[in-house]
Amino acid sequence: MHRLVVGALAVACAVLLLPAGLPGQVPALALPKASQRATVSQTVGLTEIGITYDRPTVNQREIWGKLVPYGAVWRAGANENTVIAFSSPVRVGGRELPAGRYGVHMIPSPKEWTVILSRQADAWGSFSYDPKEDVVRVTAVPVAAPFQEALGYTLDDPGTGSVAATLRWEKLAVPFTVEVDHKRIVVDSLRQQLRGLGRFFWQPWNQAAAWCAANDVNLEEAAAWAQSSIAINENFTNLRLKATLLEKAGDTASAAQLQRRSLELATEPDMNAYGYQLLGAGKVDSAIAVFRKNVKDYPRSWNVYDSLGEAYAAKGDKRRAAEQYSKAHQMTKDPAQQQRIASILAGLR
Repeated sequence: MHRLVVGALAVACAVLLLPAGLPGQVPALALPKASQRATVSQTVGLTEIGITYDRPTVNQREIWGKLVPYGAVWRAGANENTVIAFSSPVRVGGRELPAGRYGVHMIPSPKEWTVILSRQADAWGSFSYDPKEDVVRVTAVPVAAPFQEALGYTLDDPGTGSVAATLRWEKLAVPFTVEVDHKRIVVDSLRQQLRGLGRFFWQPWNQAAAWCAANDVNLEEAAAWAQSSIAINENFTNLRLKATLLEKAGDTASAAQLQRRSLELATEPDMNAYGYQLLGAGKVDSAIAVFRKNVKDYPRSWNVYDSLGEAYAAKGDKRRAAEQYSKAHQMTKDPAQQQRIASILAGLR
Protein backbone atom coordinates (compact mmCIF):
# COMPACT_ATOMS: atom_id res chain seq x y z
CA MET A 1 0.00 0.00 0.00
CA HIS A 2 2.85 2.31 0.92
CA ARG A 3 4.53 1.67 -2.47
CA LEU A 4 1.31 2.58 -4.30
CA VAL A 5 1.03 5.95 -2.53
CA VAL A 6 4.65 6.79 -3.20
CA GLY A 7 4.25 5.82 -6.86
CA ALA A 8 1.17 7.99 -7.28
CA LEU A 9 2.94 10.97 -5.74
CA ALA A 10 5.87 10.50 -8.08
CA VAL A 11 3.62 10.47 -11.14
CA ALA A 12 1.79 13.59 -9.92
CA CYS A 13 5.05 15.44 -9.40
CA ALA A 14 6.26 14.43 -12.84
CA VAL A 15 3.03 15.78 -14.40
CA LEU A 16 3.35 19.05 -12.50
CA LEU A 17 6.98 19.46 -13.49
CA LEU A 18 6.49 18.53 -17.16
CA PRO A 19 5.48 22.04 -18.45
CA ALA A 20 8.53 23.61 -16.82
CA GLY A 21 10.70 21.26 -18.81
CA LEU A 22 8.86 22.02 -22.06
CA PRO A 23 8.39 25.83 -22.13
CA GLY A 24 7.27 25.79 -25.78
CA GLN A 25 4.05 24.10 -24.73
CA VAL A 26 3.09 26.66 -22.07
CA PRO A 27 -0.03 28.48 -23.28
CA ALA A 28 0.45 32.22 -23.67
CA LEU A 29 -2.05 34.46 -21.91
CA ALA A 30 -3.75 37.29 -23.78
CA LEU A 31 -2.84 40.57 -22.08
CA PRO A 32 -3.32 44.20 -23.14
CA LYS A 33 -0.55 45.78 -25.20
CA ALA A 34 0.95 49.07 -24.13
CA SER A 35 0.45 50.20 -27.76
CA GLN A 36 -2.97 48.91 -28.68
CA ARG A 37 -4.05 47.52 -32.06
CA ALA A 38 -6.30 49.59 -34.35
CA THR A 39 -7.71 49.55 -37.86
CA VAL A 40 -9.27 52.17 -40.10
CA SER A 41 -10.93 51.57 -43.46
CA GLN A 42 -12.64 53.45 -46.27
CA THR A 43 -14.33 52.48 -49.53
CA VAL A 44 -13.36 54.59 -52.55
CA GLY A 45 -15.62 53.66 -55.46
CA LEU A 46 -15.53 49.88 -55.10
CA THR A 47 -12.02 49.76 -53.62
CA GLU A 48 -11.60 48.90 -49.94
CA ILE A 49 -8.62 50.65 -48.34
CA GLY A 50 -7.58 49.68 -44.82
CA ILE A 51 -4.73 50.48 -42.42
CA THR A 52 -3.81 48.22 -39.48
CA TYR A 53 -1.38 49.53 -36.87
CA ASP A 54 -0.45 49.68 -33.18
CA ARG A 55 -0.88 52.95 -31.27
CA PRO A 56 2.00 54.22 -29.12
CA THR A 57 1.22 57.15 -26.82
CA VAL A 58 3.09 60.39 -26.23
CA ASN A 59 3.24 59.74 -22.47
CA GLN A 60 4.92 63.11 -21.82
CA ARG A 61 7.84 62.22 -24.11
CA GLU A 62 9.49 64.36 -26.77
CA ILE A 63 8.51 62.57 -29.97
CA TRP A 64 9.95 64.09 -33.15
CA GLY A 65 13.71 64.03 -33.41
CA LYS A 66 13.99 62.23 -30.06
CA LEU A 67 11.80 59.16 -29.52
CA VAL A 68 11.36 59.02 -33.32
CA PRO A 69 14.75 60.11 -34.74
CA TYR A 70 14.98 62.27 -37.84
CA GLY A 71 16.55 60.66 -40.88
CA ALA A 72 15.96 57.05 -39.79
CA VAL A 73 13.44 54.54 -41.11
CA TRP A 74 10.54 54.26 -38.65
CA ARG A 75 7.74 51.69 -38.49
CA ALA A 76 5.09 54.48 -38.43
CA GLY A 77 3.44 52.90 -35.42
CA ALA A 78 4.54 50.32 -32.85
CA ASN A 79 5.24 46.59 -32.62
CA GLU A 80 4.59 44.82 -35.97
CA ASN A 81 4.57 46.55 -39.36
CA THR A 82 1.95 49.15 -39.97
CA VAL A 83 0.09 47.64 -42.94
CA ILE A 84 -1.99 49.31 -45.66
CA ALA A 85 -4.17 47.07 -47.83
CA PHE A 86 -6.04 47.64 -51.10
CA SER A 87 -8.75 45.40 -52.56
CA SER A 88 -8.00 46.52 -56.11
CA PRO A 89 -5.16 48.35 -57.90
CA VAL A 90 -4.39 51.91 -56.74
CA ARG A 91 -1.87 54.67 -57.49
CA VAL A 92 0.46 56.11 -54.88
CA GLY A 93 3.00 58.71 -55.90
CA GLY A 94 1.94 58.28 -59.53
CA ARG A 95 2.83 54.58 -59.52
CA GLU A 96 0.23 51.84 -59.91
CA LEU A 97 0.27 49.20 -57.18
CA PRO A 98 -1.54 45.86 -57.46
CA ALA A 99 -4.19 44.92 -54.94
CA GLY A 100 -2.60 43.54 -51.79
CA ARG A 101 -0.97 44.32 -48.43
CA TYR A 102 2.01 46.64 -48.02
CA GLY A 103 4.23 47.46 -45.07
CA VAL A 104 4.30 51.18 -44.20
CA HIS A 105 7.56 52.86 -43.15
CA MET A 106 8.40 56.54 -42.86
CA ILE A 107 11.55 58.62 -42.66
CA PRO A 108 10.76 61.79 -40.67
CA SER A 109 12.59 65.09 -40.96
CA PRO A 110 11.75 68.60 -39.75
CA LYS A 111 10.29 69.74 -43.10
CA GLU A 112 9.66 66.74 -45.38
CA TRP A 113 8.95 63.10 -44.72
CA THR A 114 9.47 60.08 -46.94
CA VAL A 115 6.59 57.61 -46.95
CA ILE A 116 7.58 54.10 -48.03
CA LEU A 117 5.34 51.22 -49.02
CA SER A 118 7.14 47.87 -48.95
CA ARG A 119 6.13 44.54 -50.42
CA GLN A 120 7.11 43.03 -47.06
CA ALA A 121 4.04 43.45 -44.86
CA ASP A 122 4.72 40.90 -42.11
CA ALA A 123 7.87 42.11 -40.37
CA TRP A 124 8.43 43.30 -36.81
CA GLY A 125 8.67 47.05 -37.13
CA SER A 126 11.43 48.43 -39.37
CA PHE A 127 14.26 46.37 -37.89
CA SER A 128 14.52 44.12 -40.96
CA TYR A 129 13.57 46.87 -43.42
CA ASP A 130 15.24 46.40 -46.83
CA PRO A 131 15.04 49.20 -49.41
CA LYS A 132 15.17 46.58 -52.18
CA GLU A 133 11.64 45.63 -51.11
CA ASP A 134 10.27 49.16 -51.66
CA VAL A 135 7.41 49.39 -54.13
CA VAL A 136 7.05 53.16 -53.90
CA ARG A 137 8.45 56.18 -52.05
CA VAL A 138 6.58 59.48 -51.84
CA THR A 139 7.38 62.81 -50.22
CA ALA A 140 4.89 64.07 -47.64
CA VAL A 141 4.81 67.43 -45.91
CA PRO A 142 3.93 67.34 -42.19
CA VAL A 143 1.42 69.94 -41.01
CA ALA A 144 0.50 71.22 -37.57
CA ALA A 145 -2.51 69.46 -36.03
CA PRO A 146 -4.35 69.36 -32.70
CA PHE A 147 -2.56 67.36 -30.02
CA GLN A 148 -3.21 63.61 -30.17
CA GLU A 149 -1.99 61.39 -27.34
CA ALA A 150 -2.23 58.03 -29.13
CA LEU A 151 -0.87 57.68 -32.67
CA GLY A 152 -3.65 57.21 -35.21
CA TYR A 153 -4.43 57.05 -38.90
CA THR A 154 -7.34 58.61 -40.73
CA LEU A 155 -8.58 58.26 -44.31
CA ASP A 156 -9.69 61.80 -45.10
CA ASP A 157 -11.69 63.50 -47.85
CA PRO A 158 -12.79 60.33 -49.64
CA GLY A 159 -14.04 60.96 -53.16
CA THR A 160 -14.82 58.68 -56.05
CA GLY A 161 -11.17 58.66 -57.07
CA SER A 162 -8.91 59.35 -54.09
CA VAL A 163 -8.43 59.50 -50.32
CA ALA A 164 -5.80 61.08 -48.08
CA ALA A 165 -4.16 58.54 -45.76
CA THR A 166 -2.94 60.57 -42.78
CA LEU A 167 -0.75 59.67 -39.82
CA ARG A 168 -1.64 61.77 -36.75
CA TRP A 169 0.41 61.90 -33.56
CA GLU A 170 1.48 64.49 -31.01
CA LYS A 171 0.96 67.79 -32.86
CA LEU A 172 1.64 66.63 -36.43
CA ALA A 173 -0.38 65.21 -39.31
CA VAL A 174 1.40 63.57 -42.25
CA PRO A 175 -0.86 62.94 -45.28
CA PHE A 176 -0.22 61.04 -48.50
CA THR A 177 -2.71 60.47 -51.32
CA VAL A 178 -4.04 57.15 -52.56
CA GLU A 179 -5.68 57.37 -56.00
CA VAL A 180 -8.17 54.91 -57.49
CA ASP A 181 -9.13 54.58 -61.16
CA HIS A 182 -12.69 54.01 -60.01
CA LYS A 183 -14.30 53.99 -63.45
CA ARG A 184 -12.02 51.24 -64.73
CA ILE A 185 -12.51 49.23 -61.56
CA VAL A 186 -16.30 49.58 -61.67
CA VAL A 187 -16.43 48.57 -65.33
CA ASP A 188 -14.22 45.54 -64.62
CA SER A 189 -16.50 44.64 -61.73
CA LEU A 190 -19.62 45.02 -63.88
CA ARG A 191 -18.16 42.69 -66.51
CA GLN A 192 -17.52 40.08 -63.83
CA GLN A 193 -20.92 40.50 -62.20
CA LEU A 194 -22.67 40.05 -65.54
CA ARG A 195 -21.08 36.61 -65.78
CA GLY A 196 -23.20 35.57 -62.80
CA LEU A 197 -26.89 34.90 -62.23
CA GLY A 198 -27.80 38.48 -63.09
CA ARG A 199 -27.12 37.86 -66.78
CA PHE A 200 -30.45 36.02 -67.05
CA PHE A 201 -32.49 39.13 -66.11
CA TRP A 202 -32.95 42.38 -68.02
CA GLN A 203 -32.38 44.70 -65.04
CA PRO A 204 -28.65 44.01 -64.33
CA TRP A 205 -27.71 44.53 -68.00
CA ASN A 206 -29.66 47.78 -67.95
CA GLN A 207 -28.15 48.89 -64.64
CA ALA A 208 -24.61 48.28 -65.88
CA ALA A 209 -25.25 50.16 -69.12
CA ALA A 210 -26.92 53.03 -67.26
CA TRP A 211 -23.90 53.47 -64.97
CA CYS A 212 -21.61 53.70 -67.98
CA ALA A 213 -23.91 56.19 -69.70
CA ALA A 214 -24.09 58.39 -66.59
CA ASN A 215 -20.30 58.35 -66.22
CA ASP A 216 -19.42 58.62 -69.96
CA VAL A 217 -17.26 55.52 -69.91
CA ASN A 218 -17.16 52.25 -71.86
CA LEU A 219 -20.03 53.47 -74.06
CA GLU A 220 -19.67 50.97 -76.90
CA GLU A 221 -19.82 47.97 -74.58
CA ALA A 222 -22.60 49.67 -72.62
CA ALA A 223 -24.71 49.83 -75.78
CA ALA A 224 -24.21 46.08 -76.19
CA TRP A 225 -25.26 45.58 -72.56
CA ALA A 226 -28.39 47.65 -73.17
CA GLN A 227 -29.15 45.48 -76.21
CA SER A 228 -28.78 42.35 -74.06
CA SER A 229 -31.35 43.84 -71.68
CA ILE A 230 -33.71 44.54 -74.57
CA ALA A 231 -33.30 41.01 -75.88
CA ILE A 232 -34.51 39.62 -72.55
CA ASN A 233 -37.39 42.06 -72.00
CA GLU A 234 -37.96 45.01 -74.32
CA ASN A 235 -39.42 47.88 -72.33
CA PHE A 236 -39.52 51.65 -71.99
CA THR A 237 -36.54 51.82 -69.65
CA ASN A 238 -33.97 49.88 -71.66
CA LEU A 239 -35.11 51.32 -75.00
CA ARG A 240 -34.65 54.87 -73.67
CA LEU A 241 -31.23 53.94 -72.34
CA LYS A 242 -30.13 52.40 -75.62
CA ALA A 243 -31.36 55.56 -77.37
CA THR A 244 -29.26 57.69 -75.02
CA LEU A 245 -26.17 55.62 -75.78
CA LEU A 246 -26.79 55.86 -79.52
CA GLU A 247 -27.12 59.63 -79.22
CA LYS A 248 -23.77 59.77 -77.41
CA ALA A 249 -22.30 57.78 -80.33
CA GLY A 250 -23.77 60.25 -82.83
CA ASP A 251 -26.45 57.91 -84.25
CA THR A 252 -29.40 60.26 -83.75
CA ALA A 253 -31.64 58.58 -86.34
CA SER A 254 -31.51 55.19 -84.63
CA ALA A 255 -31.89 56.89 -81.24
CA ALA A 256 -35.07 58.65 -82.38
CA GLN A 257 -36.48 55.35 -83.66
CA LEU A 258 -35.92 53.71 -80.29
CA GLN A 259 -37.43 56.68 -78.46
CA ARG A 260 -40.62 56.35 -80.51
CA ARG A 261 -40.73 52.62 -79.82
CA SER A 262 -40.26 53.25 -76.10
CA LEU A 263 -43.33 55.49 -75.99
CA GLU A 264 -45.41 52.70 -77.53
CA LEU A 265 -44.45 50.40 -74.65
CA ALA A 266 -44.53 52.95 -71.83
CA THR A 267 -46.70 52.29 -68.79
CA GLU A 268 -48.19 54.96 -66.56
CA PRO A 269 -45.32 54.69 -64.01
CA ASP A 270 -42.79 54.77 -66.87
CA MET A 271 -44.15 58.04 -68.21
CA ASN A 272 -44.53 59.51 -64.75
CA ALA A 273 -40.89 58.74 -63.90
CA TYR A 274 -39.77 60.10 -67.27
CA GLY A 275 -41.70 63.31 -66.69
CA TYR A 276 -40.03 63.84 -63.32
CA GLN A 277 -36.66 63.13 -64.90
CA LEU A 278 -37.31 65.97 -67.35
CA LEU A 279 -38.61 68.19 -64.56
CA GLY A 280 -35.46 67.56 -62.53
CA ALA A 281 -33.37 68.53 -65.55
CA GLY A 282 -35.19 71.85 -65.81
CA LYS A 283 -37.06 70.85 -69.01
CA VAL A 284 -40.42 71.98 -67.67
CA ASP A 285 -42.28 72.25 -70.99
CA SER A 286 -41.12 68.77 -72.05
CA ALA A 287 -42.21 67.41 -68.66
CA ILE A 288 -45.64 69.02 -69.08
CA ALA A 289 -46.01 67.35 -72.48
CA VAL A 290 -45.16 63.94 -70.99
CA PHE A 291 -47.53 64.39 -68.04
CA ARG A 292 -50.33 65.55 -70.38
CA LYS A 293 -49.87 62.39 -72.46
CA ASN A 294 -50.17 60.36 -69.26
CA VAL A 295 -53.43 62.18 -68.41
CA LYS A 296 -54.77 61.36 -71.85
CA ASP A 297 -53.74 57.69 -71.66
CA TYR A 298 -54.74 57.10 -68.02
CA PRO A 299 -57.64 59.50 -67.26
CA ARG A 300 -58.86 57.45 -64.28
CA SER A 301 -55.62 57.77 -62.33
CA TRP A 302 -55.51 60.54 -59.76
CA ASN A 303 -51.71 60.45 -59.78
CA VAL A 304 -51.37 61.66 -63.38
CA TYR A 305 -53.30 64.87 -62.53
CA ASP A 306 -51.18 65.34 -59.40
CA SER A 307 -47.97 65.14 -61.46
CA LEU A 308 -49.26 67.48 -64.15
CA GLY A 309 -50.25 69.94 -61.45
CA GLU A 310 -46.74 69.87 -60.06
CA ALA A 311 -45.27 70.56 -63.51
CA TYR A 312 -47.60 73.54 -64.05
CA ALA A 313 -46.65 74.84 -60.59
CA ALA A 314 -42.98 74.57 -61.54
CA LYS A 315 -43.73 76.64 -64.65
CA GLY A 316 -45.46 79.26 -62.49
CA ASP A 317 -48.92 78.64 -63.99
CA LYS A 318 -50.91 78.58 -60.74
CA ARG A 319 -54.33 78.45 -62.43
CA ARG A 320 -53.61 75.30 -64.44
CA ALA A 321 -51.76 73.80 -61.48
CA ALA A 322 -54.79 74.33 -59.25
CA GLU A 323 -57.09 72.75 -61.88
CA GLN A 324 -55.01 69.57 -62.02
CA TYR A 325 -54.49 69.34 -58.27
CA SER A 326 -58.24 69.79 -57.73
CA LYS A 327 -58.97 66.81 -60.01
CA ALA A 328 -56.40 64.72 -58.17
CA HIS A 329 -57.90 65.74 -54.82
CA GLN A 330 -61.39 64.71 -55.93
CA MET A 331 -60.26 61.34 -57.30
CA THR A 332 -57.91 60.02 -54.59
CA LYS A 333 -59.41 58.07 -51.70
CA ASP A 334 -56.24 58.17 -49.61
CA PRO A 335 -56.72 60.58 -46.65
CA ALA A 336 -52.98 61.33 -46.47
CA GLN A 337 -52.90 62.28 -50.17
CA GLN A 338 -56.06 64.36 -49.79
CA GLN A 339 -54.47 66.28 -46.92
CA ARG A 340 -51.23 66.80 -48.85
CA ILE A 341 -52.98 68.03 -52.01
CA ALA A 342 -55.30 70.31 -49.99
CA SER A 343 -52.24 71.93 -48.45
CA ILE A 344 -50.76 72.51 -51.93
CA LEU A 345 -54.03 73.97 -53.20
CA ALA A 346 -54.14 76.38 -50.25
CA GLY A 347 -50.69 77.63 -51.21
CA LEU A 348 -51.74 78.18 -54.85
CA ARG A 349 -54.65 80.44 -53.97
